[in-house]
Amino acid sequence: MSELVSIIMPSYNTGEYIKESIQSVINQTYSNWELIIVDDHSQDETVNMIRSFHDKRITMYRAKKNCGAAKCRNKALQEARGKWIAFLDSDDLWYPEKLSKQITFMEEKQSCFSYTRYEKIDSVSKPLGIYVSGPKLIKRNRMFDYCWPGCLTVMYRADILPNKLQINNIRKNNDYAMWLMLTRYAECSLLDETLAKYRIRAGSISREHYLSLIKWHYKLFRNVEKRSVILSTIFVIRNLFFGILKKIIFEKKFVGK
Repeated sequence: MSELVSIIMPSYNTGEYIKESIQSVINQTYSNWELIIVDDHSQDETVNMIRSFHDKRITMYRAKKNCGAAKCRNKALQEARGKWIAFLDSDDLWYPEKLSKQITFMEEKQSCFSYTRYEKIDSVSKPLGIYVSGPKLIKRNRMFDYCWPGCLTVMYRADILPNKLQINNIRKNNDYAMWLMLTRYAECSLLDETLAKYRIRAGSISREHYLSLIKWHYKLFRNVEKRSVILSTIFVIRNLFFGILKKIIFEKKFVGK
């Protein structure tokens, strides 16, 4: 277990959280990693928070203007040198053993693409007691049903793709677009253990938010996946159904991990 892991982190106005996110990477029991942060022209203290770390494994790039998470992730992926690619948003957290356990799991299962369970925390990192899982194995057809993996839990082997992964420049759902692309080459396996913490910020959910998601889901299927109007509409409806199903089956309250 000595291969380099490239960790992809886009950032935008997360000065309140990013130090804790970076520290959760530094605290990893697996030490052979590079953290590539691409800041999307933040207007708060984000950049200063990043610069406060003096670890040669951390590299920061800054966009000259706000361009969206997709372009930031693409820049980081272009710079990535690792055998393994992992993702962590700049307000989320990892458990210290996240990388070591996931790499061991993938090597033992000969998996090229995997994700883990995660728990939800609030804006001050307080656990909400909600743990989210998903299907044990996600093939391409099932990935169209719903975006099952949490971005902060995903890892894949860089060499499964003929070229470095690059995402279509869409403002929303660019993580979903990545998983759909990856499932062209590999199935996604679940490591059924809680190894990450997903931050829920106050006021982030609204009726308009869900209506916006429907629009962006349609654009993903129609414009990125090049599906017909009818099939794109069917996929959106299926997403709504499986989103409800996920909350019933895979999102539960537990005691402990």
